[in-house]
Amino acid sequence: MIILGLDPSLSCTGWGIIRVEGSRISHIANGQIKTDAKAPLPDRLAHLDTVLAAVIVDHAPQCAAVEEVFVNDNPQSTLKLAHARGVVLLGCARARLTVGEYAPRLVKKAIVGTGTAAKEQVQTMLRVLLPGAKVVGADAADALAVAICHANHRPRY
Repeated sequence: MIILGLDPSLSCTGWGIIRVEGSRISHIANGQIKTDAKAPLPDRLAHLDTVLAAVIVDHAPQCAAVEEVFVNDNPQSTLKLAHARGVVLLGCARARLTVGEYAPRLVKKAIVGTGTAAKEQVQTMLRVLLPGAKVVGADAADALAVAICHANHRPRY
């Protein structure tokens, strides 16, 4: 099974693709979708949608996993995150991907063993779980972690 993990953000959405064969997980690809902070919101959302659609076509995942929204102290930041998350969910639905949604604490627990792990701890464990993977940035690392979380929590048939 090929899983697309997504860490939505208006400024930089991380994506990661893994392959799951039995209990083995391997890295396929990862990246970040950056938007121009000076561009109007609709243009930024359209860019996110276009690039995500290309990632889905290029890698043909069978399902997706998306990090849930966490509430910031700044309501504007939370709304921007929600807009990006909506675009990501729509893109997955358009591609007919089933989507698992995971709280940040659950993702950290799935990777490190504790929901209060620091980003550095998650990135260290990713190097262990996906040896040789070249991760392009923190957002892509988070997306790979979401994909691995989904691999561990998805229904088995």
